[in-house]
Amino acid sequence: MHVGDGGLGDDDFQLALFVCYELHYQGFEDVEDRWEWHPWLLGARAVLEERFEEALARAVARPSLDGPKGVRRALNELTAADAGPSVSTFLARHADRGQFREFVVHRSIYHLKEADPHTWAIPRLRGAAKAALVEIQADEYGGGRPERMHSELFRATMRGLGLDDSYGAYLGQVPGITLAVSNAMSLFGLHRRLRGALAGHLAALEMTSSLPNRRYATGLRRLGGDDDAARFYDEHVQADAVHEQIAAHDLCANLAAGEPALARDILYGAACALELERLWAGHVLGRWEQGVTSLAEAPAAKVPAREGCDAASKR
Repeated sequence: MHVGDGGLGDDDFQLALFVCYELHYQGFEDVEDRWEWHPWLLGARAVLEERFEEALARAVARPSLDGPKGVRRALNELTAADAGPSVSTFLARHADRGQFREFVVHRSIYHLKEADPHTWAIPRLRGAAKAALVEIQADEYGGGRPERMHSELFRATMRGLGLDDSYGAYLGQVPGITLAVSNAMSLFGLHRRLRGALAGHLAALEMTSSLPNRRYATGLRRLGGDDDAARFYDEHVQADAVHEQIAAHDLCANLAAGEPALARDILYGAACALELERLWAGHVLGRWEQGVTSLAEAPAAKVPAREGCDAASKR
């Protein structure tokens, strides 16, 4: 089996791993559901995962930690020290509508199944840490209201930008580093031994989300987006300001207190989230600085059904 060198930005490698993981989510219409647990496929996936873990280990040093009691402080220091390139600032001030559409295409790979990877940890935790994760995830899934699920709010953003909001529509257009961002969540989520890393990963996302989402909303409205399109970002400004406290203290600090052996894994998961985001942002902004698309090709606007029928009749 040859699917590239296993690097974080290797397009073929990351796509192969993503496809393996996707069988645990929505799957594929032309793939039998039994393949989810097929021994051969799991064996192949294990080879890919080993390479992926090695690539992460090369890119991300394990943060030092005095002891389990220092997890919350260490998370605060780790996220505060993050100085990666700011896609959100560029989108708020300078991006054109095409670039904002590209950004949304990248994010659709995760946001259309938002929260699902981290939910894998719920049955693997206990006590206060478990309750904290459930509290966060309940908000992510709309508190019982389907139309308030964050994945559904993101679909409204996609429709507002004329993008195809169907699940996985742009999988073939995103680069390997975009898939690596999602693959890290699935790797941590699908392995019980990595539950600490998954908790830390979630904490890093929540602790660095509120301000960027405010900028995304600002940028989208600057480009003519309406309230329905911007609601996904507005929601995260408020929700994540609360979630960051729950994730850092109630989830991660309690998990480290109850299972001290996981303390360094928590910080490592957070560091992985930040580093992958930095690499992804570097790719996107680097391409835009060169005046070229950050995708394999520019996304086409979604044509309304009636217009599509009329256009077809004229050909």
